[in-house]
Amino acid sequence: MSRSADELVERARLHIDRTSPAGLEAVAAAGGLIVDIRPEAQRAAEGELPGALVIERNVLEWRLDPHGSHRLPEATGFDRPVVVVCSQGYASSLAAESLHELGYQKVGDLIGGYLAWAEWSRNGAGTR
Repeated sequence: MSRSADELVERARLHIDRTSPAGLEAVAAAGGLIVDIRPEAQRAAEGELPGALVIERNVLEWRLDPHGSHRLPEATGFDRPVVVVCSQGYASSLAAESLHELGYQKVGDLIGGYLAWAEWSRNGAGTR
């Protein structure tokens, strides 16, 4: 049986939390990780996400596996909240589902991705 990419995203979203651009600050304030998985060229073209830990998608699971030999110091445990960010909020859903499968209990992605955050930020995020 085959599935479409859209079906995979829908299925992934059954197991993850989704965060709005306005909710990112609260996740970070609570000790959660904001992980930007966009490739370098895309970050250069679109902009950087302040405070995000940059881990390109192809090494995400290795860098965030708390028991792995290639983990980053920020990978302190499966109970640490993680919000994955991509450009538009589709690849991040699949990546967050993969982290859920790895064992993360509080993992999700950013609704609309970096582009939604940038729009929210330009439209007076600090006054809301």
